[in-house]
Amino acid sequence: MNNISYLKEKFDEIQSDSSALAGIRNKAFASYEKLGIPSVRHEEWKYTRVTGIFNDTLKIGAIHPVSVEVEDFESLRLPGYESANQLVFVNGVFSSGLSVILSPSLNVSSLEEAAGNEYSEIVAKNFNNSARYIDDGINALNTAFIHGALFINVKKNKAVEHPVYIYNITDARSEAVLSQPRSLVHVAENAQIEIVETYHTIGASESIVNQVMEIVVEKEAFVYYYKIQNDTTHASQVSTTHIRQVGKSFAQSVTISLSGNIVRNNLHMVLEAEFAEAHMYGLYLQKGSSHVDNHTLVDHAVPNCESNELYKGILDDNSVGVFNGKIFVRKDAQKTNAFQSNKNVLLSPTASVNTKPQLEIFADDVKCSHGCTIGSLDPEALFYLQSRGIPHKAALALLLQGFAVDVVSQIKPSAIRTYVEEMILERLSAEA
Repeated sequence: MNNISYLKEKFDEIQSDSSALAGIRNKAFASYEKLGIPSVRHEEWKYTRVTGIFNDTLKIGAIHPVSVEVEDFESLRLPGYESANQLVFVNGVFSSGLSVILSPSLNVSSLEEAAGNEYSEIVAKNFNNSARYIDDGINALNTAFIHGALFINVKKNKAVEHPVYIYNITDARSEAVLSQPRSLVHVAENAQIEIVETYHTIGASESIVNQVMEIVVEKEAFVYYYKIQNDTTHASQVSTTHIRQVGKSFAQSVTISLSGNIVRNNLHMVLEAEFAEAHMYGLYLQKGSSHVDNHTLVDHAVPNCESNELYKGILDDNSVGVFNGKIFVRKDAQKTNAFQSNKNVLLSPTASVNTKPQLEIFADDVKCSHGCTIGSLDPEALFYLQSRGIPHKAALALLLQGFAVDVVSQIKPSAIRTYVEEMILERLSAEA
């Protein structure tokens, strides 16, 4: 049985004619049947092979529910969880039993429920906007298998009192699993939210997370989004974060990728209102034979907006890094300020990076720049530290910490920033 036949069989198992999203699901699966899983002949997947990991040995998480006990979850909690909203997905399906909601300014419901109640207009207007920017079967596959998806709403004029921790847990103790979490976040006018998202695989079997999160940011709203990827070496991810700024607003994203098998991050910032401001930061620290691919897109659709992007990579052993950053400046988007930088350090002669910064500018009154660097650590700086009595291993770790600090310092919650710093220090000390 080929992939499409297998997935069609599973797709039919979860359909419900009464679902408010049934039409969207059917259209998405038709797109998957047409597009399939992208190969390296697809320009956007030129350096990342994923056809082999999407196969018919995978159990679909939405169809094969599992129960993760509280004891299994305890060791995965992030620091500061006692005063955080905790939203938990298990094999791609939201688990209300493991989740805790503390903030009265936060409305959390199933996406299907929201599509049929007072939030139906918001869902209809904003759901699946990411499909306009991703023309591949993986995104369509997530939409086709929507099950246990979340709708998150931040009330107007409210700042969420506690950060929102989102845990994506895959239970692969007995079989290989494909989990497909989906969420739509609506941040209303003059509201504010901090989101921290992590990924964890339990068990030794193969796991794949195909995730899509769409965030809509209204006028005068603030969004701070942090993604931490430190999963096992047999866990792969395709993670799409799609942020639309539909009003004058501020959005910041920080992506920290420390471990995994094949990791693909799609991050979109779409600026649809004047004076919107977007900031994107990323750090990928890889070793072994891991592969991380960061694809970013900033769409300046209107005038007087600003975006800033900084991604840094540290690669050792046989690891591979990919960075493809696109900035679009539309014809009417005058007075745009857009900056992009990608910097990489290779610690091994067998590590590699493929970097491709891109600008497509159709307006003439703009300030835009991009650049990339690939190299090794400065031997003179290393010699200087050693000449001051610092051992080689400690000197190397110190220089790499300094290289990473521009990204890590952008994490606002102190407990999460310290957590990330400790993981990076542990990794760098071991590698040095």
